[in-house]
Amino acid sequence: MPVRQLPLDLRLRDHSRFDTFHADGNGLAAATLKAMAAGAGERQVFLHGGAGSGKTHLLQAACHEAFAQRRSCAYLPLQELQALDPGAVLDGMEGLELLVLDDLQAVAGQPDWERALFGLINQVRERRGQLLLAARAAPEAIGCRLPDLTSRLGWGPVFRLDQPGDLELKAILQKRAALRGLELSGAVADYLLRHECRELEVLLRLLDRLDLAALAEQRRLTIPFIREQLRRPPGRE
Repeated sequence: MPVRQLPLDLRLRDHSRFDTFHADGNGLAAATLKAMAAGAGERQVFLHGGAGSGKTHLLQAACHEAFAQRRSCAYLPLQELQALDPGAVLDGMEGLELLVLDDLQAVAGQPDWERALFGLINQVRERRGQLLLAARAAPEAIGCRLPDLTSRLGWGPVFRLDQPGDLELKAILQKRAALRGLELSGAVADYLLRHECRELEVLLRLLDRLDLAALAEQRRLTIPFIREQLRRPPGRE
């Protein structure tokens, strides 16, 4: 079953590009994936880190870059696909030039998925394809029951992505706001970090919400405006 026939929205996020990734301590991982997306460098790479560490951003950036290079590529978020038949999801993927699998921890411990992934990784390597893999933890810590699968997940370099600190979060928010044509001052960014969850994905969703509200009300992103928006339930802008 080709990816386009899966009953899910598997489109890449347009903003997940290498030039919008705030690399900081993760520069080597980002450079390695960018080279892979162009068909150079490593045959397989495994990324791990907690929520908000940038795994999905980098994986999708690699897909965007691969498509720009006219290479065959697919991005599969296994968290969303885990309830489906692995044979149907993975059929034909071994022939891609670049295969990207996100959230491997979601299917670890499921015998059907583990057997299918074990076979797929072997087939991709036999065909000289490239694999980008990611999970919340390192290969040996995601709960695989099949030892041979664990060893294959670590066949290439394994990068642990650092969580962004407050300064990095502030820079990311300001850069994302600028891409949207918004001005997010340092004081306003600091206010968000003091009053909201410091998880990057949560902050970016909040920025999306504030952008829509500011556009609808023709307002700037000031502290009084944001304070007013935070008092409103989401969806009530």
